[in-house]
Amino acid sequence: MSKIQVSKLYTLTGHNDSIYALAEGKDPRFFYTGAGDGMVVQWDLDTPKDGKLIAKLPHSVYALEVDKERNLLFIGHNFEGIHVIDLNTNKEIWSLKMTDQSIFDIKVYKDWVLVGTGDGVITLLDINERSVFKHIKIGEKNIRIMDIDKDKEHLAVGASDNSVKIFDLKDFSPITKLDGHQNSVFALSYSPDGGFLISGGRDAHLKIWETEQYQEQESIVAHMYAINYLDFREDGKYFVTCSMDKSIKLWESATFQLKKVIDKSRHAGHGTSVNKVLWSRYSQQIIAISDDRTISIWEVEL
Repeated sequence: MSKIQVSKLYTLTGHNDSIYALAEGKDPRFFYTGAGDGMVVQWDLDTPKDGKLIAKLPHSVYALEVDKERNLLFIGHNFEGIHVIDLNTNKEIWSLKMTDQSIFDIKVYKDWVLVGTGDGVITLLDINERSVFKHIKIGEKNIRIMDIDKDKEHLAVGASDNSVKIFDLKDFSPITKLDGHQNSVFALSYSPDGGFLISGGRDAHLKIWETEQYQEQESIVAHMYAINYLDFREDGKYFVTCSMDKSIKLWESATFQLKKVIDKSRHAGHGTSVNKVLWSRYSQQIIAISDDRTISIWEVEL
């Protein structure tokens, strides 16, 4: 594991509560964070110390999503609905009160926004009409995480009923249900080539699923506590996971071997739960957010 070099570049501060949401911009030089303090902040990787406040909401923000085609930022505002920021001007252009539940994840697909909420519902919004198009009830428990394979037009949904459900995005018909986790699924991502899907959750396991038949290929005890999120490097050769155990781990996709652990003692890592992690397409740096109210940026030499 020692061949990969990791060095801490920045610790960014400004949020006054746990940071839950992290999203990369249409221009990947910029990224966005949302926190329990209701603040949404834009950060510039060229001058990362200077965060810019672009929204301040009265409730926690758990979910952010950038519509890269229209350059819009969708903010999940707990117990209220969504707010939409035009990132060309950093001004709010519309909002929609659509739920009294927590919003845990948002995904943009074509002209739709998919909003996953705490009551097991995916709400489909029409971006052009700025209105609710459809409600899809997929269970009784929280929808925690979603990911989309655009080539197959498959939607994967991880939930607090311990399952991953796969849907056909053409008509939202169910394709299959993946059982294997012993607790809530928080982390979920298709590989960039679409060859496999990785899930992780409160049981601290990673599950690798091939995507032709969605059969489980491997199960890895990856962390000591819940796996909160995972993200692939742009070329798909590596991915990172982050956990409630305060660590970030770097894995090789071809072998699913652990290659590096980023933690407090060795790399000035976080002192509390790491909630989201992003492998920047702009700088190839690793960005992480935490309950400790800070954002960390690491340089990685592979």
